[in-house]
Amino acid sequence: MSAVAAYRELLRIVGPAYVLVAFLGRVPLAMSQMGTLVLVSDATDRYAYGGAAAGVLAVANAVGAPFWGTLADRHGQRGTVLVQSLAGAAALVALVAVADATPWVPVAVSGLAGLFIPQVGPLARVRWRPIAEGAAAGRGNDPAYRRTVVDAAFSYEGAADEASFVLGPALIGVLAFVGEPSVALLVGAGLLAVFGTLFAVHPTAALTKVDRSAVPATGRLLVPAFVLLVLAQAWVGVLFGSVQTGTTALTTAAGEPGVAGLVHAVLGVGSVAAGLTMAAVPERIGYATRSLVAAVALLVLATPLPAVDTITQLVVVVLFLGLAVAPYMISNFALAGQIVPEHRIGAAMTLLAGATGIGYALGSSVAGRLADAHGHTGAFVVPVATAVLAVLTAFAGQRASRRSRA
Repeated sequence: MSAVAAYRELLRIVGPAYVLVAFLGRVPLAMSQMGTLVLVSDATDRYAYGGAAAGVLAVANAVGAPFWGTLADRHGQRGTVLVQSLAGAAALVALVAVADATPWVPVAVSGLAGLFIPQVGPLARVRWRPIAEGAAAGRGNDPAYRRTVVDAAFSYEGAADEASFVLGPALIGVLAFVGEPSVALLVGAGLLAVFGTLFAVHPTAALTKVDRSAVPATGRLLVPAFVLLVLAQAWVGVLFGSVQTGTTALTTAAGEPGVAGLVHAVLGVGSVAAGLTMAAVPERIGYATRSLVAAVALLVLATPLPAVDTITQLVVVVLFLGLAVAPYMISNFALAGQIVPEHRIGAAMTLLAGATGIGYALGSSVAGRLADAHGHTGAFVVPVATAVLAVLTAFAGQRASRRSRA
């Protein structure tokens, strides 16, 4: 089955409405961090407070994600995501209300919002395996068909995540420009309340409720192979954070600070395009091999970054770097689906997403210090070093994943 045919099959199985709901349901998370940064910075006239609020939101979301994922594994996604969506939307509205209060207040409310905003992308991945199994049952339980559907679904989800993190900040920028920063964050809250709720109550949510009587007594989540995947996703976050910081340093030095967001969005554009092609990769090439190849591509494509001196050069390098990002992430998430016990899959997917968020905060911090001391060149050393670590982790993951499936 071709990649195009596989994507058509996904739409046939679940319908276009579900795909739209699941995509728009993840956009508020992508809007929240930059929206918080812009809102609090504008209200307090201090970037430090805005940065602190955005950072607390990101870390709270990363730390809370595995808790909500475990809850969804135990009780199903419907009630869990519904509570998260409504509480997260209310917290974003509250953040708008207290944005100009004593600085610690919006920082605290930002953390509360981050804690509740659902990780729709990872949770959507959890649904695809039972969806594929149900579709395959109508075709004589054809394993090749099931594998094709799952591969296409994970490729799409990786591309959708990248697209949401391009669209989210862009929406914040447009809405803040035509209105106020508060309007931008209120729109994010409205999207979360509507599409988060629709995602929660969609019939596919019922497929994620596990029969606890059938759950085996054994089945650890933190096996070595999965720990390596968590580390691999942390490296992706470090790369994102450091590239964004280096981009901001270069564009600011060039007298075009407002261009930073657009340049960073180019990374997402390349990643989306590459992610959609992953459904065409032959089945004989395993996920661990795909992850290793993508990690090597990250290293090769990140290596020119420290030599970049102009915005035009940076756009070209970042565009090509994006071509390795989605394949790397898609392979990691798909590999986790193979090695993690079925009744822990929600916790696994959200933990991987949380590791990406923690890595982002770490990458931004380290690259920021290097940018202060050595400019954008210093910041861009971080993604190159991170790509080396990604290759080493992927090598270790090859052997660990084989042992976990043995």
